[in-house]
Amino acid sequence: MRYRELGRTGLQVSEIGFGAEWIGGMDLAEVHAVADRGRAAGMNLVDCWMADPAVRSRLGEVLAPTRDQWIIQGHIGSTWQDGQYVRTRDMAQVRPAFDDLLERLQTDHVELGMIHYVDRVDEFREIMAGPFIEYVRELLAEGRIQHIGLSTHNPEVAQRAAESGEIEMIMFSLNPAYDLMPASDDLETLFGDFAEAGARIDPTREKLYATCAARGVGLTVMKPYAGGRLLDAEKSPFGAALTAPQCLHYCLTRQAVASVLAGVESVAQLEDALRYLDATPEELDYASILAAAPAHAYFGQCIYCGHCQPCTVGINIATVNKYADLALAHDDIPPSVREHYEALDVKAGDCTGCGTCEPNCPFGVPIAKRMEETAALFGC
Repeated sequence: MRYRELGRTGLQVSEIGFGAEWIGGMDLAEVHAVADRGRAAGMNLVDCWMADPAVRSRLGEVLAPTRDQWIIQGHIGSTWQDGQYVRTRDMAQVRPAFDDLLERLQTDHVELGMIHYVDRVDEFREIMAGPFIEYVRELLAEGRIQHIGLSTHNPEVAQRAAESGEIEMIMFSLNPAYDLMPASDDLETLFGDFAEAGARIDPTREKLYATCAARGVGLTVMKPYAGGRLLDAEKSPFGAALTAPQCLHYCLTRQAVASVLAGVESVAQLEDALRYLDATPEELDYASILAAAPAHAYFGQCIYCGHCQPCTVGINIATVNKYADLALAHDDIPPSVREHYEALDVKAGDCTGCGTCEPNCPFGVPIAKRMEETAALFGC
């Protein structure tokens, strides 16, 4: 397993995490088997948004013997009322639900206290100006959460969270299909037929990833397979199926992403995700599929896939383009971005303009021109 720092939290999280939402349909032995296999592979991040007491208790029993080896995303505002899940901001429900979460997970704290499922900008504003955030701050002060996070499917909400200065990490729905979709607070838009999809990454999402990277706000990923659609050629908007490793690799090449929470219902599904760790570059190649898509070609846009390598003078083209995109997302280049760029051994200004890389790019990016523009942007 490989690990990445989760934003400015200081936590080192496994690139593949355990999305535990499907354990409600699994018996205790199956949950044990999945968690044990994941832990043996080095997974250390688990998300628990589920409100069902039986599910929480099952997960708690499985995690308890090795609690010190897990980083838990525990959600605040996910409640169980009259036998069903209810997302609420009613503090009379929120407080006992979080107490119940800790009790059933057999722990006195979670590392990441997640403001649960905020998809409307107005709701985010209300949360950040009212009793809900005060309660979250109380939990932080008491040590019952160690860092403040938020989960959302809407990049506009995520953008505001990243800019808040208080939210340290965001769980966000991310995959190559969703990246084509405009911001929305309507999940039916995302989970529909992708009729609103554009032909390149939506600018709102590009800005979000750049902002998170620049501000040190870590991203963990939910929905990496688009609910399984990307794994099915008939349902995929790209007209071809991607593999689990390809989906994971796409997510992990986005700026600020630290971990992808793979939702699994069996050890076999977990093994599919874990193949990412030993996959060859050819097996991880999502770019060829995206480039061949009939409607969604990402044409002219660098998606950091690395097909352009090797550079004749040793420029890491994908990394240089990431820093350029980060810089261009702001009026002034953030000092941290400039520092990271200037630390590169070979920079855009070293480009000879030979053009050897350009025929290798599946998306027709004018790389030599981009290097020239980036050298001018950073001054080297």
